[in-house]
Amino acid sequence: MTDPAKVRRHAERIRELVASVVRSQIKDPRLGMITITDARITADLRDATVFYTVLGDAAAQSSTAAALESAKGMLRSTVGKALGLRHSPTLTFVLDDVQDQVKHIDDLLAAARNRDAEVQRLAASAQYAGEAQPYRVDDEEAEEGDETGDDEPRGDLR
Repeated sequence: MTDPAKVRRHAERIRELVASVVRSQIKDPRLGMITITDARITADLRDATVFYTVLGDAAAQSSTAAALESAKGMLRSTVGKALGLRHSPTLTFVLDDVQDQVKHIDDLLAAARNRDAEVQRLAASAQYAGEAQPYRVDDEEAEEGDETGDDEPRGDLR
């Protein structure tokens, strides 16, 4: 088995290498404003998944994906040489849709806040369906017990 710390170090190194190669060596005009966000590698160090984000619309995302696919061989050889492993890991590029998920969660939270505000507005003007005090309280019994002032137990305890 491979050490998990070693796997994490290799994954971090792959992320750094791919980011530097994309920034400095790939001159493909299809490559948009790309950010390499994460890399994960299997425990046997054979397959690596590289996550990236692209600033722009769907056309920019698809052209960047095509540019990364065409540069995959050069990136794999660079990563293999730098890591010094027996087998260069295969690279798979996955579009990281974190921004879309964040926007979706923000929209859900805003909708929940609006519903909570509506519930509070309705609760402020609400009235009880019945009486304000739903339990029966015998005021006469409570007053009589207080007036006797007896602290001694009743009955004969001999």
